[in-house]
Amino acid sequence: MAGNPVDPLQTLSAALAVPADSKEQADILATLRESLEAHPNPIPILCTTLIKTVSSAGDSLLKRWVLDLLHFAISRSNLSNEVRTQLASQSVETLAILLHDLNARTVKVSIQCLTTVYPLLFRSLCTNRTLRQQWDVLSQCKARILEFIWSPTAGTGVKVSAVKFMQRVIIVQTRGISDPRLQNKNDPNISNVPVDHPFLPGPTLEAEGMKLLESVITMLYTSQNPELLSAILHSWSNLVKQRPALVQLVVSSLSSWTPAALSGLPAQSVKSVEKAVRILLIHISRGPHGSSFGAQINEALSLQVARMERASTEEKARKVALAASATETSKKRPSSTPAEHPSDAKRMRVDVDIAGNASAAFLASFDFTTLPISLITDLIVANLQAFTEPALLELVQTYRQSRGPAPGPPVSRTPQPAPPTPEATPTPGPSAEPTVKDEPVDPLQMDMDEEEMEYEPDRLNMELSGDETVAEEETIPADLPEALTIDLTDSTLLGPKELTDVERNALMRGSVGRIWDGAEELKVDSAVTSQWPGTSPTDMWMLLIVRMVTRVAHLDGDPSSASEDGGDGETKVDFYSRQDNLRQTLCDYIMADFPSRLRLVTTWMNEEWYNDRIRMTDDPHWRPNYELWLNQVVSTYQTVLEGKPEGKPDGRDKAFARFLLDLPSVPPDVLGLLRDLSVDPDKMHVGFTSLREFVLERPSLRAEALQVLLELTTHPDPVTRRAAINTVRRWVPGIEPMDSMIRDFALQILRRLQKRPPKEAPRVIDEQAGAGDENMEDGQLPSEDLLQTPYLQEEIELPARKAHVLQHVELLFALSVKIPEFLDEIFTAYGQMELTVQEAIQDLITALIKSLGSSNGKLLTLMRTCPPGSESLALRVLTIFTEHGRPSAQLVALVKGLISDRDLDARFLIPIIAEMDKPDILKYLPRIVSILNGQQEPKNLVRSVFSSVVTTPPQTFGSVSSNLPRVRQSELLTPAELMVLLHEAEKEIGLKSAIEAIGVCFSMTDVFRSEILAVVMQQIVDEPVLPVLFLRTVIQAVTTYRTLVGFVSTTLLSRLITKKIWQNPHLWEGFIRCAKVIAPASFGALLQLPKEQLRELVDKQPSLKSGLREYVTKRAGNKARVAGFLDIFGEDDDASPVAPATPDVVMSSVPA
Repeated sequence: MAGNPVDPLQTLSAALAVPADSKEQADILATLRESLEAHPNPIPILCTTLIKTVSSAGDSLLKRWVLDLLHFAISRSNLSNEVRTQLASQSVETLAILLHDLNARTVKVSIQCLTTVYPLLFRSLCTNRTLRQQWDVLSQCKARILEFIWSPTAGTGVKVSAVKFMQRVIIVQTRGISDPRLQNKNDPNISNVPVDHPFLPGPTLEAEGMKLLESVITMLYTSQNPELLSAILHSWSNLVKQRPALVQLVVSSLSSWTPAALSGLPAQSVKSVEKAVRILLIHISRGPHGSSFGAQINEALSLQVARMERASTEEKARKVALAASATETSKKRPSSTPAEHPSDAKRMRVDVDIAGNASAAFLASFDFTTLPISLITDLIVANLQAFTEPALLELVQTYRQSRGPAPGPPVSRTPQPAPPTPEATPTPGPSAEPTVKDEPVDPLQMDMDEEEMEYEPDRLNMELSGDETVAEEETIPADLPEALTIDLTDSTLLGPKELTDVERNALMRGSVGRIWDGAEELKVDSAVTSQWPGTSPTDMWMLLIVRMVTRVAHLDGDPSSASEDGGDGETKVDFYSRQDNLRQTLCDYIMADFPSRLRLVTTWMNEEWYNDRIRMTDDPHWRPNYELWLNQVVSTYQTVLEGKPEGKPDGRDKAFARFLLDLPSVPPDVLGLLRDLSVDPDKMHVGFTSLREFVLERPSLRAEALQVLLELTTHPDPVTRRAAINTVRRWVPGIEPMDSMIRDFALQILRRLQKRPPKEAPRVIDEQAGAGDENMEDGQLPSEDLLQTPYLQEEIELPARKAHVLQHVELLFALSVKIPEFLDEIFTAYGQMELTVQEAIQDLITALIKSLGSSNGKLLTLMRTCPPGSESLALRVLTIFTEHGRPSAQLVALVKGLISDRDLDARFLIPIIAEMDKPDILKYLPRIVSILNGQQEPKNLVRSVFSSVVTTPPQTFGSVSSNLPRVRQSELLTPAELMVLLHEAEKEIGLKSAIEAIGVCFSMTDVFRSEILAVVMQQIVDEPVLPVLFLRTVIQAVTTYRTLVGFVSTTLLSRLITKKIWQNPHLWEGFIRCAKVIAPASFGALLQLPKEQLRELVDKQPSLKSGLREYVTKRAGNKARVAGFLDIFGEDDDASPVAPATPDVVMSSVPA
C-alpha cells in the first residue's frame, strides 16, 4: 500500500457511499488510513474539511476515524512543523467544542490532540501578536481539560489523558535550558515569550506552570488511582530531560514518596507504582543530570527495596494465613443438618461420615488448575505445617506401604480406622532405619560443601568415592549377624560393559534427557527462593551437563598412560575424537540461540578452563581444550552475525560482551578479534561494547582493551573513529585510571603533527648524539619518541591533507569540550606545525570553537596570551566568533588591547572594526587598508570593511543595506570622510595600497556617487598640503562621472592654480594630465596660468596647442594678450587635435 497510494477523495467517497458503521465502511476507511500514513500530504486538507462536518454529529465510525486521523497528523506524522501548526490552528476551535461531547472516547482523543496543539500554537503565538482570539480559545481548552483531573465523574481514561496534557503545559510554561548551545528550537517554553507581548503574560504563565507542578506532586502523594500515578511518573521522564532545573525537585519528591496513600489497594497495584518510581529514579541516575543526585537516588532505591521486600513478605504471610484459615474452615465445616442432641456414639459417627463425604465430594469436583500456582504452594505448605514431624513421618511410611513392599523388613502395624497418632504409632525396628534414609532428597535443599563453593569439585568426588571408611562403617547395622559379615578387602569390581559408539551416544542422550527432565520438575515459582544464593535448577542442569562433557576419565584409567610414547595411538585418537564430538554437540546447541544460552556457555568455558588446570597438574601432556573451544565459539558467533539480516547485530544484544567479560582467561587473540569487529560497520556494536566492558570490569585487561580503543580513535574511517571517541570520552574527566591514559594518548598524538628534525645518519659517538639533540629546534621531537598507531602513517605527508590531520586531532577536540585546558596544548603545538598542517587545523577547529562559544573564559584568555606562532589560529577563532553575529563588547576590548600590546596582523581588526567608535575607526582603518597587495582576497576583505563602517548616503535610506547593524548611526563614517582619510593617510597606508583602496571605493558606485566625489575633491583642495594621489583621484572621478567635468574645469583647476600647483612636481604632472583629460573644458582655467607655466604645459602636451589657439582666437579679447598667447601656442597647424582620453589610458599614465 505504501508504494501505491490510493486516491483519497475517491476512497472517501466510496466509504461514504456504503452503509454507515458497517464492516465494509470500516475496511475502506482502514485502507485509506494506511495509505495516508505512508503518504500524509493530503491529510491537512481532509482533516480541515471533515472535522467541522463530523464535530456536531453523534458518535459514528466516521467521526472516530476523522478524530484519530487528526490525532495522527498533529502528533505522530512526518509532516513539517509549519504544516502541523497550521492544521492545529485550523482545528483548535473544533477541538474546543468536542471537549464537551457526551462520548468519553471523543473527549479523550480531543485531549490527546490538544496535548500536541498547545505547544505548537504557543510557539506560533509568541511571534504572532495579532491572534488574541486563538489564545483565548486555547486558554479555554486548557481550563476545561484541567477540570477533568479533579472531576469525580470523569472516567479514568479521560483523567489520564488530562494529566498528560497538564504535564505538557508544565513543560511549555517553565523555562528551558539556558545554555544557548544546548537549546532546542523545537522546545517551546516560557523563555520564548517577549517581554512586551500584548496577550501572553510571561510571568503569570510561568507562575501557573509552577503551581500546576505543585499540584502534580500533591497528586503523587495523595492519589489512590494507580493509573494516574503511572501516567505522572511516565511523563516525568520528559520533564527531567527538557527542564534540568527541575531535576532536584523531582528527585526530592520521588525520594520522599511512600505508598501510604495506596493502603487498602491490591498488592499488585501498589507494586506496579513502586516499579514505576524505581524505573524513573534509575533513569534519572543514568541521565546527564543524575550524577549530582547519585547518593540521594541510591539511598531512596535502598529504602524502596527494603519496603518492597517487607510488603512482599507481608503479602505471602497473608496468603498463607488465608490458606490455613480456609483449610481449618473446611475441616470444621458442620453438616447441613447438625444434630443438636446426639443420642449416642453411632449417631455422632454417622454425622462425621456425612460431613467427610460432603467435603470429599466438593474437593473431587473442584478444578484446582484454576488456582494460581503460588496459592497452591501456600496451601500445600500450610497443610504440611498442620502435622507434627512424627505424624508426618508416619503418614509417609503408610503411603509407601500402600504403594508396595518396602525395601527393608516390613513393619507390623494394626489397622486403625482413624488416622494414626503419635501414641498409636509403633516404634520401628532397626531394619526400618534405612527405609527412611532412602527417601528422595531435593538437591536444592542439600547443604553444599565448602570446597564445592570454592569451585574444587574433585575434593567432593574423592570424599564420595569411598576413601573415607568411617561413613561406610556407620551404615552397617549394629545387630547384623556375624555369619553375614563379608570381607571385601581383596575383592575387585567387574569392569564396565564395553559399549559401541551408537550405544554410548544413546546412553549420553538418555542421561542428558533425564537431567533436563529433573531440572524441569525442580522449577518452582519465582516467589520461592533457594537456600543457595545464585543457584537454581537450571544452574544444576547446566553444571551436570557441562561436567559430563568436560570431566572425562583419563585414557586407560591412568593419568600418565595416555601420554606415553609407546601407547596405542589409535585408542588415543579415538579418545580425543569422542571428547570433541561431545563438545561440538554442546557448541552447536549453544550457538543455535546464543543470547538465551549465555549462562550455559559461560559455565562451559569456566569448567573447561578449570579442568585444563587440574588435568595439566597431573598430566603435563594433557591437550588443553579451553582456548580451542573458546575460539570455536567465537568464530561460530562471527558466522552467526554475518548471517543476520543486513549483517547487523541487534543493538540490544549484549550477550557476546557479557560472555567475554565472564571468561576466566582472555587470550590475546580475542582483543584482536574485537578490534576487527569494531572496524566492521555491521559489527562494530559488538566490538565496542565488549571493549568498553573489559575496560570497566576487567582491571587485568584494562590497559590492553583501552589501548585498542585509543588506537581506534585514529582510524581513517570517520564512523569507526567517532564511535571509538564516543566510547572513551565518557571516562574523561575524573574516572581513573582511564582519564590519565586517555589524556596522555591524545597529547602524544597531537605531538606527531609538530615539526620533526631532518633524518640523519646514525651517530657513532654518544656525545655527538647528545649534541645533535641540543641543536634541535624547540617543539621538535625525535621520531623514536613519538607514539605510533596501526592507522597512522609513520610521518604525515606534506602538503598535509585535512583527513590525515583530523585523524590526529579529533579525539583531542572532543575532549577539549569537557577539558578546556587542552586548548593550551593545541595553541602551543600549533606554532610548531607546518603551514599546511596549520591551515587544516584552522578549518577543523571550527566546530569546537562554535561549541565553546565566544563567552568561554579559556578561549578569551588564550586569545589574549596566545603563544608565539599561534597568532593565525587566534585570528581564526576571532573570525569564527564574528562570522554570523556581532562581536561582544568584551571581545572588542580584548582585540583592541592585543593590537596595542602586540604587533599583530591587521586582520585581527577586520571582524571588530564595525563595533568601534569613530575615533578608533579612524585610527585603525589605515592599518587594515595596508593589507592590500593586489590580490583579490584582501580586496574583498577591505570592501566588506568599507561596507560596514560607511553610512549609506541619504538617497538610499529605506533600501537594503549591507552594513552591519550598529547601536549609533553617528559612529559610522560618511563616504566623504573615508575618501579623505585614504588620501590623508596615504603615507601610513602606502601609495600602492592607498591607490587600490581608492579603486575599491570607486567600485562601490551605490555609495561613492558623483556628488560625494565632488564634496571629497572640494574638501581636499582646501587643505594646506595636497596629497600626492589627489590629482590621480580627480582624473579617476572625471573619467568615471563625466558630469564632474564642469566642476573640475571651473572650480577645482582654478583653485589649484591659485595654490601654485606647479611648485609640486608630482601634482603638477597630474594637473597637466587632468587638463588634457577634460579638454577643451579646461582651456579657460589653463589661460589663468602664468605664461612660463603655460608654455611648459603645452610643451609637455603639444596636442593641446591647436585647441588652445582656436579657443583664444574665438574669444578675440585684448589683442596684445591674444598675441602673447599665440606666441606661446605657435602657428603649427600640423599639431594633432585633442582627442578625449579613455580612463584606462589616463590612469596608466598618471604617476603613483
